[in-house]
Amino acid sequence: MTNTTVYSARKIITMNPMQPEATHVAVRDGRILAVGDLDRMHAWGTYTLDGRFADKVLMPGLVEGHCHLKEGSVWDMHYLGWFDRRDPNGKVWRGLRSMDAVVARLSEVDAQMRAAGKGDAEPLIAWGFDPIYFGGERMTVEHLDRVSKTRRIVVTNANGHMMNVNSAMLRLADITRDNEVEGVVKFQGGANAGEPTGELQEPAAMFLVVRKIGETGVLAPMTEDGVRSFAALACMQGVTTATDLVNRLTDADCKVLESALADDDCSIRILPAFQAFHGTHGAALGAEHVKGLVSRNTDRLRYGLVKMMLDGSIQGFSARLRWPGYFNGAPNGIWVTAPAQYEVDFETYHRAGLLIHTHTNADEASEVAINAIERVLTRAPRPDHRHTLQHGQMIDAPLFRRMATLGLCANLFTNHIWYWGDQHFEMTMGPDRAHRMDACASALAAGVPLAIHSDAPVTPLGPLFTAWCAVNRVTPSGRVLGETQRISVPQALHAITLGPAWTLKLDQEIGSIECGKRADFCVLEDDPLAVDPMALKDVRVWGTVLSGRVFEARKG
Repeated sequence: MTNTTVYSARKIITMNPMQPEATHVAVRDGRILAVGDLDRMHAWGTYTLDGRFADKVLMPGLVEGHCHLKEGSVWDMHYLGWFDRRDPNGKVWRGLRSMDAVVARLSEVDAQMRAAGKGDAEPLIAWGFDPIYFGGERMTVEHLDRVSKTRRIVVTNANGHMMNVNSAMLRLADITRDNEVEGVVKFQGGANAGEPTGELQEPAAMFLVVRKIGETGVLAPMTEDGVRSFAALACMQGVTTATDLVNRLTDADCKVLESALADDDCSIRILPAFQAFHGTHGAALGAEHVKGLVSRNTDRLRYGLVKMMLDGSIQGFSARLRWPGYFNGAPNGIWVTAPAQYEVDFETYHRAGLLIHTHTNADEASEVAINAIERVLTRAPRPDHRHTLQHGQMIDAPLFRRMATLGLCANLFTNHIWYWGDQHFEMTMGPDRAHRMDACASALAAGVPLAIHSDAPVTPLGPLFTAWCAVNRVTPSGRVLGETQRISVPQALHAITLGPAWTLKLDQEIGSIECGKRADFCVLEDDPLAVDPMALKDVRVWGTVLSGRVFEARKG
């Protein structure tokens, strides 16, 4: 006989408009059998009543529609970020608020490596640095050479679009004043005029280093331990389904994913997205590769998603803006994929029936993507494609209206409002555009299906914090960016459950608590609909339930 477990709760937020709340939910075979009060459970016969959540609040398992599995293993490197950050074990790493503090931490690491007998042959790899917080000061070889002129040093920036290296790494990578690769930054004046500064922007420039020492960012080789660490961190944040939104999906990558996610104790469902923007295969081969992997899908591992990329990072000044350009007068950004090539490759993946998510940070890139997709859909109509623009931070109301007519979805990076909102107001966009960045209200008004995300490890994984950003739109200085773009708490909760589930074509399985769906729950100590909206980010997570299996979060 199949066993049925009935969970009681203080409150169940279903995200199902036909039945918004309940007190009990029945689970059988990892799926939801019934939702309602205890009397409704009796209709299905005998059951076991589990009261462990009787004083807690259940809602659908949270869905992170844009993050990277490296959130679980970047901690193998050394953290140099501005903000305090919690690792998968619950340890808080303090942020660094000056360039001297960054150099001091790197020097400490270098000393520890030498004490452990690790000589110059072993590089020092760090992550999380973000130059926009340091005013006009940029990290150069002069800073990193203070740490060591002999050990190769590579610092991956928080946005993943830039890295900084010292002179030893420049020499190994053969990066000189004669190098003309786009994104190799050079000194503009002084005794070193024309020499590389050690800052490398976007994939073509960073590849000069990667080819010598291997990947150091979100594309660094995955490990099973890293996937499990990510799962533990996701459980702490109430996340049951997440993307790995750029993955080469090599045989080694797939082996790691399939092995880790076959373990019942791994508390996450993952959708890895095939890296289409600078892979070694042509689009036709890439499409066939992804289609061939779909037959290996399981409950916890879902192939079939493709990631494309147009521009860079706004705070890194490598995103592509429309007129009037960058507020501080910086030159326009970099096309990671040439627009014409993007359209050709997009059409190939589209005609193959695959779901495509495109990185477009700034408005010129978003407009280019919309124009290209409109032409592709004219040539190759496909109902219910659900192609999605990711980040979309400068999409305005007219562009959202065009997206709605094309059936495009938006997954907006609302964490930017907190982490870089003041900088966008003062340096990158200026006041007018900063007030409409990540315009959730405009997206909803236009009828565009909406999700919101963290892009972890760019910012920490935490959908309730992401929802807090969308609801309150407050910056660290206390500035409210775009009060009219605020959305309600129920709308924000939809954007971290059913919203991303829709963009991933999983809304028939997850995103709400309804009969027939996966028994995925986020277990909360507090009611997000009852707290003050400014306290939404502080709602406590007890753990998760994934396809009926209960996981209690690690406590830091």
